[in-house]
Amino acid sequence: MFGAIRKAYGGFLGARRARSGPGDAGGPGGTARTGGRRTHNLFEAAAVYVSACAEDDQDRIDEAADWVSPEALSFGVNELACRAVIALARERDESPQTVARELLGLPAA
Repeated sequence: MFGAIRKAYGGFLGARRARSGPGDAGGPGGTARTGGRRTHNLFEAAAVYVSACAEDDQDRIDEAADWVSPEALSFGVNELACRAVIALARERDESPQTVARELLGLPAA
């Protein structure tokens, strides 16, 4: 299990380093402008990607997918899903498993 986490995190770091150069915003937010081009971080890309999918906006889906590598986008979408399920579970005073199964339309375990 830890090998998979290490591999995913290593891929995330490699993608982050590949996208960042001298003078880029390497920290959270990724809002520095270098050469007139705004950089985006993986969490921003994931938020735009997921909201665009929910609204069926193919142009925004494509735009967000171009901001980061596919691996980084996958990591960000996964993190967003985890945080959303945890927030809903706390709000509903239910377990994350119950909330996740309900959101996917699966029967209770």
